[in-house]
Amino acid sequence: MKRMLMTLATGLVMVCGCASLAETIDTHKTFRPQEIKWGPGPAGLPAGAESIVLYGDPKSTGMFALRVKMPKGYSIAPHMHAGPEIVTVISGKFILGLGQAADHAGVEILPAGSFSSMPKGVVHYVFVDEDSVIQINAVGPWDIDYVNPKDDPRLNGAPEPPKSQLYSSEHR
Repeated sequence: MKRMLMTLATGLVMVCGCASLAETIDTHKTFRPQEIKWGPGPAGLPAGAESIVLYGDPKSTGMFALRVKMPKGYSIAPHMHAGPEIVTVISGKFILGLGQAADHAGVEILPAGSFSSMPKGVVHYVFVDEDSVIQINAVGPWDIDYVNPKDDPRLNGAPEPPKSQLYSSEHR
């Protein structure tokens, strides 16, 4: 009986998950590399990144796919996200560290083709030592919360926005 209930529960979760996925995909889309039109990176990332939303809207509730192109020497200070984040390294090399202080000791070097899943609330940081492209897949709304507010590019040299906009992913 217990096994039958587990099987039923698993099947229900799979059906509900597939149904919600089907509800969010309403148009077939493809992007070839030469068709990608890069724009400014999300406002929550340091200047220098470029991005394109391939699917969905990171500012809204629902699935999204965001590509981010980062130049050699780029870095993102220690931060976290309110939801899980899936990162795939498309090209280059992504250097990922965990913890409140960004240092090169104990980082993971993720070459092109690598995959990383980051649970919500885990503090991490990034170094890029060659031009790189990553893809972020997550469920929005996407946010970025810096450990040190001085690292937040949305606050540098600008008056603090209302709390409702502080961690939005609106493009500059």
